Amino acid sequence: MTMTTYRSEAPPARDGFGQLLRAEWTKFRTVRGWVIGLVAAALVIVLIGLFGAAASNFSCAGPEGRSCAASTPPVGPDGEPVNDRFYLAHQSLSGDGSITARLTSLTTVSSSDNQKTEPEPWTKAGIIIKESTTPGSAYAALAVTGGHGVRMQHNYTGDIAGTVSTKPSWLRLTRSGDTITGHESTDGTDWHLVGTVSLPGLPSTVRAGLFAASPHHEVITESFVSTSATSYPTLATAEFDRIDLQGTWPDTGWTGDSIGDRAGGGPGGGAEPPVGFDETGDGVTVSGAGNIAPIVAGRGGLGKTIESSLVGAFAGLIAVIVVAATFMTSEYRRGLIRTSLAASPRRGRVLAAKAVVIGAVTFVTGLAAAVIAVPLVGAVERDKGHFMFPVPTATEVRVVVGTAALLAVAAVFSLAVGTVLRRSAGAVTVVIVAIVLPYILAIASVLPSGPSDWLLRVTPAAAFAVQQSVPEYAQVTASYAPADGYFPLTPLAGFAVLCGYTALALGVATFVLRRRDA
Repeated sequence: MTMTTYRSEAPPARDGFGQLLRAEWTKFRTVRGWVIGLVAAALVIVLIGLFGAAASNFSCAGPEGRSCAASTPPVGPDGEPVNDRFYLAHQSLSGDGSITARLTSLTTVSSSDNQKTEPEPWTKAGIIIKESTTPGSAYAALAVTGGHGVRMQHNYTGDIAGTVSTKPSWLRLTRSGDTITGHESTDGTDWHLVGTVSLPGLPSTVRAGLFAASPHHEVITESFVSTSATSYPTLATAEFDRIDLQGTWPDTGWTGDSIGDRAGGGPGGGAEPPVGFDETGDGVTVSGAGNIAPIVAGRGGLGKTIESSLVGAFAGLIAVIVVAATFMTSEYRRGLIRTSLAASPRRGRVLAAKAVVIGAVTFVTGLAAAVIAVPLVGAVERDKGHFMFPVPTATEVRVVVGTAALLAVAAVFSLAVGTVLRRSAGAVTVVIVAIVLPYILAIASVLPSGPSDWLLRVTPAAAFAVQQSVPEYAQVTASYAPADGYFPLTPLAGFAVLCGYTALALGVATFVLRRRDA
């Protein structure tokens, strides 16, 4: 007997998950409140940034009533805003050559009481080869510091540690074309290489000589509800002898210049101590104030970062949390969850479809808001007199896309919490307490930096690290706290913390959804 296999002529069934995605997308776009909620989130992100920029006010006028434009810092060779303020006793060096000097003493005087103090950790004095005396020009320096031994620094961000930590210290810089080499010694006989750097485009004739710089002394006071910082200028005095110049140098002797000198000392005033140099026999004494280093972002400064354009992200996140939570809890409230689960017996797929939909629409919304906010808010800030910290294109893209991803993953987290709690008010409260509240406590200086750092390590709010665009500099003493825009975790690590919480919440939500009655 011959058996004939039956073949159905009906078309193959469509992919079940694809149908669920379409169904959940249809639900979302047909509920006006959810759509309005996401539009409101985007508007809040943009508008808070614009209002904050428009309302920003600062005073730049010092004792001589200078304008804010006079407080705009110089720009270094790589485009970053820099401090380039120090005292320089210099001569011109044409072509290749070297300068050698022994530093015998480095002391500091405080302008607050005109008393000698221990040098600031990054007080520095030594020898330098500089493109010109124009602030922001390229340079390489070899210096003895107040607390970090001998350092070879170049173009404001480069920093190489030496080994000598005692005085007297012998220092030598040698120029060969665009290459500068630094050596150190304890006795002037046995020399050790500190480092070699390249200064592309260095002109044939440069300025070279002896310098001294001492940054402000800063005191940071932290309490439970506020953080304050005060600072005052300091004056470094360095004594040099055994100076040896090799190469083509003029016979005119030393010329003194206060590089980057601005009367008043900075926004808000505060006169700098007197600076200068003095020749005594075969030695030279140089007194200088200021710093040679990159400017770091922080509270109270004229500089703005790309993330300041996205300051409204936390407020937009609140709207996203509400929409995402009610995307699930409304089905429980109206009894529609039974219909959704009946359409797909595999309950986990329903939750997955909802997560994909709410995550995708939130990401697109957040991306659009960030793309609009960054140039608009930046333009207002520049118009108000602020300067912008430049960032590479890759960093700007990371901040913009990262902000959108932060909102999207937080939306999925809120959806999962809503699945577990089934109540809108409870779910929204839990997620706001987990993400928004720690962020506000940290960046608003409500907590000291220690607890703030801890919160931004262990809570989902760690994901806001994706917005940090400016680096920390080991050679600059500053407040690197969350309130100044610095997070304890890297952008990727911070975002991973939120993703970990979200994955855990989705796992619990899937388990609960499968076990409980609808």
